[in-house]
Amino acid sequence: MIVATAGHIDHGKTLLVKTLTGVDTDRLPEEKARGISIDIGFAYWPLENGTVIGFVDVPGHERFIRNMLAGVCGIDFALLVVAADDGVMPQTVEHLHILELLGISRGIAVITKIDRVAAERVEAVRAEVTALLAPTRLAGIPLLAVSAVTGDGVGELKDQLAAAAGAYAARAAEGQHFRFAIDRAFTIAGSGTVVTGTVFNGAVATGDRLVISPKGTPVRVRGIQMRGLPAERAQAGQRCALNLTGTDLETVARGDWLLHEAIHAPAQRIDARVTVLGSEKQPLEHWTPLHLHLATADVTARISIPKEGAIAPGASAIAQLVLAKPVSALNGDRLILRDQSARRTLGGGVVLDPFARPLRRATSARLAELDALEQGSPEAALTAMLKNVERGVDLARFERMFNLKQERASALYAAAEVIALGKEGRTGITRNYRDGLREQTLAALRDFHRTQSQAVGMEAAALRKLLAPQLPAEAFQSLIRELADERKLE
Repeated sequence: MIVATAGHIDHGKTLLVKTLTGVDTDRLPEEKARGISIDIGFAYWPLENGTVIGFVDVPGHERFIRNMLAGVCGIDFALLVVAADDGVMPQTVEHLHILELLGISRGIAVITKIDRVAAERVEAVRAEVTALLAPTRLAGIPLLAVSAVTGDGVGELKDQLAAAAGAYAARAAEGQHFRFAIDRAFTIAGSGTVVTGTVFNGAVATGDRLVISPKGTPVRVRGIQMRGLPAERAQAGQRCALNLTGTDLETVARGDWLLHEAIHAPAQRIDARVTVLGSEKQPLEHWTPLHLHLATADVTARISIPKEGAIAPGASAIAQLVLAKPVSALNGDRLILRDQSARRTLGGGVVLDPFARPLRRATSARLAELDALEQGSPEAALTAMLKNVERGVDLARFERMFNLKQERASALYAAAEVIALGKEGRTGITRNYRDGLREQTLAALRDFHRTQSQAVGMEAAALRKLLAPQLPAEAFQSLIRELADERKLE
């Protein structure tokens, strides 16, 4: 289970992690000199039952929100820290907004520095934090008061974390290609390039050949380390370090993905469901310049909002994000939007179509497709997309969008009774539609020859225009070949 701290600067996040794990996550000389966290730090707490809790300690200063966002991507659990002397502060609120936009629903709120204040003050802060959490996904989480100096409450916090780790269901690694968000890249003498990060999907093993995306650089995994120890394999939900061959620090950096080549498809347009924070005073206007944070990446972008041309505070809408440079994304990825100066979090969203086409006036078919892509699972999305039976589903695009290995995709298609037509570009249609279209094709040819007995035959393009104008030409031609192979037409 991966846990991230969250909270205002100097509220005791780093000391709390050190008390729990024995590891000081401030590793940079500047952090030591200034006494504040600047970049993300990492620590691990192995439990007696063999479970390991990984901690990502994030900086609390408003200037380092970019680093904080790189740290909280891919986490399972939040540790919201509020100092008893200060109470709720600006970055407490902003960090909580970010956790909410990322969909984090599991966590513990911790009131620190209780050794510095009277009991009455602790209770006042407890009420303040409870009220802050009430409208969020983290409402009702445990709220503990601790002192990392005296040790008061630390035992109970450890018990709560251990219980949460025991109840945590590890992310499924089967049926998906490997995808790894890089948060650090550096060189070790004698080993070469090393990247660290969180495994989002699938699994990796020593010797695997992968791609650094969006650049497209091919690499091979030379070695894997987890918690400083060599490992043969890492999978979804785990943090690890990967020693790579085929790249150097000029071609890999924070913000990149390391992934299987099957899902390497960077794009500069993303259709997403975008939500604007209710605390914003102004609507988010069409073509507003933004900073988009997705996993560990931070890119500038503009937002294209159809129809109304704005999204009101507290509201959401489907919009297109037009990026200054390509990123890699998949359906369901969470994103955060900050203002042009990167000083304020405006809102966030969920990726629907990571390979979006330029947004013009959306047709009813496109709106139906976006609605299908919002269903939350490939099974539900496929079912919804197949309702437009005459159009079919681009299966290669669907599999890449949802990161499906061929075995899982085949099982999904079998359950939905989907037939694949075509080879270069496979189009999925339902078995019932395919059977009906075959009968219609033979009936149309019979009618054609009955009325035009002198004609040699009917043009395939004219037949498609008559029967299935929305079906891709290659898919229709595949169906024609089936009938010809069965000697039902020539």
